Amino acid sequence: MDDQSTRTLNDLMTGMAVNARAGAEALRLAGPDARTQAIVAAAKAIRAREAEILEANRKDQQFARDKGLTDAMIERLILNPARVEAMAKGLEEVAALPDPVGRELARWTRPNGLDIARVSTPIGVIAIIYESRPNVTADAAALCIRSSNAAILRTGSEALNSALAIYAAFEEGLRAAGLPETAVQLVPTSDRDAVGLILGGLGGAVNLIIPRGGRSLVERVQKEARVAVLAHLEGLNHTYVHKDADPEKALGVTLNAKMRRVSVCGATETLLIDEAVAADLLPGIAKALEGKGCELRGDEAARAIYPMKTATEDDWRTEYLLPILSVRVVKDEAQAIEHIRTYGSGHTEAIITENVQAAETFLNEVDSAIVIWNASTQYADGGEFGLGAEIGISTDRMHARGPVGAEQLTTFKYIVRGNGQMRP
Repeated sequence: MDDQSTRTLNDLMTGMAVNARAGAEALRLAGPDARTQAIVAAAKAIRAREAEILEANRKDQQFARDKGLTDAMIERLILNPARVEAMAKGLEEVAALPDPVGRELARWTRPNGLDIARVSTPIGVIAIIYESRPNVTADAAALCIRSSNAAILRTGSEALNSALAIYAAFEEGLRAAGLPETAVQLVPTSDRDAVGLILGGLGGAVNLIIPRGGRSLVERVQKEARVAVLAHLEGLNHTYVHKDADPEKALGVTLNAKMRRVSVCGATETLLIDEAVAADLLPGIAKALEGKGCELRGDEAARAIYPMKTATEDDWRTEYLLPILSVRVVKDEAQAIEHIRTYGSGHTEAIITENVQAAETFLNEVDSAIVIWNASTQYADGGEFGLGAEIGISTDRMHARGPVGAEQLTTFKYIVRGNGQMRP
């Protein structure tokens, strides 16, 4: 990049930083009704702009194919009328959420008469760096508006046209509510150096960075960021079929957990099955998966029951995001939990069983952000949790864990009320 280009990008990002700080202040001082109006108007604009959004998305799909992206990446990129409508409905669900700002989280009175309250507040300016999912533009913008945070959004080059078309609906929504359009900003260039400037904090303007994408993106952000990071790591998820599983649930849930959408972070990547029922249940599950086009890779015990490719050590550590599933036969629940502890990413795990004690043991001992009993791992989604939408599934252990919705995008302050008290 030449000096002129560098100055131009620096000027662009510096201007965005200044506008973001002003936008954050405007959102903080605006009432919840104005923020609700902005999101509702944005949803209306997305519906009105459907043709424009889909045309932009077609350009992105072609660019992705020309770039040689995998089928899984392209599938995550694709929009259609149903997905555009789902995007708009998701915004309306966010708009209907209780306002997360200004909540009194706790209150107590000290012996000296001081009245102390802990109250939720916005974080400030949040930068979200994401890759090929156009709907993240809508989800992130709406959740930041709902939680009174200004947003700087930076999508990947393969989704830039779609993101710009969706972002235009938010500019319209913010205008309709009398809020500054710069409360939410989208970096309008695919220049990779923009990411480096964001990671530097933009002169102290950025309070939090949320990366949503593959391991390489998240690792770069965690390594280079000069401000706090809320990480969304890969979903190396497991479904464990316990010896007391209902056969119909084991078949149906496993099939859904893997094949509903193979490219989402909640998809199951490894099936664990107790040796006590493997001979009876695995053939039916395997045939159903293969019937949907899923390639199976199993350990020696699994291959002895049903023909499949050999699973390597790398397979246990791989988030495929493809119709590929690793299969391991385990001795018991303890071995299943140990496998998850060794290979899991701390995202989402599920047990299929009718044994309440076994289920409770699994729910208590598996230390992932989301742990599920008798349901698909693909429920790892903020919308399904009633959060309206999500920016991602946090695998961090500080501040927020699991689906990151509007409530998780707040911090708090202490309000102390006195009557002339002086510390001795």
